[in-house]
Amino acid sequence: MSTTPRERYRAQVRAEVKEHAWAQIAEAGASAISLNAIAKAMGLSGPALYRYFANRDELITELVTDAYRQLADAFHAAVEAKGSDPAVIAHAMRDWALAYPQRYFLIYGTPIPGYHAPDTTTEIAGELMGMLLDALADRDPGPATAFDEHLDAHRDWAESDLRAGTLRTALGLWANLHGVISLEIANHFTNMGFDTGQFFQSELDAMLGR
Repeated sequence: MSTTPRERYRAQVRAEVKEHAWAQIAEAGASAISLNAIAKAMGLSGPALYRYFANRDELITELVTDAYRQLADAFHAAVEAKGSDPAVIAHAMRDWALAYPQRYFLIYGTPIPGYHAPDTTTEIAGELMGMLLDALADRDPGPATAFDEHLDAHRDWAESDLRAGTLRTALGLWANLHGVISLEIANHFTNMGFDTGQFFQSELDAMLGR
């Protein structure tokens, strides 16, 4: 599909705005995003920049969507290359987080005050969980727990034919993975004298019972 010079210019400016926003996030966190500061850095007036992004929240939504989409693409690429296995997905998540720490923290870190992500972003997040559920579908979730009964009553976000134990396993794995990855990305293991990659693998093996 062909585009006009005007459309190409608009896409170029929007991409440049997002690059400046990522730089702001890297320097001071997502709450520091400022359209006026970006406009100044680009040599534009504030009103001129608002022709490309109506407000801060629209820009953040673009950044969040891009981050989720990039992570989903990493999941798909890993599964296509190595097969649908929870360990494959776990390593794809860690590799992506190490390569793009600011993007990781934007979607999995501290919420931005006053910002509420639209449903379109949660749909991509659901896609990520769906891939993990698929990878766990054939695994024995072990004995049923009281939480399984709770999940059976609150499973609107998952396919109805999945076992509650599989949902529990996916949630537990997801939560633990983010705990280890977040600590690593935030440098909380610095100077502890161990290989963080080996620690991640050890924790992953324990989570998967391997």
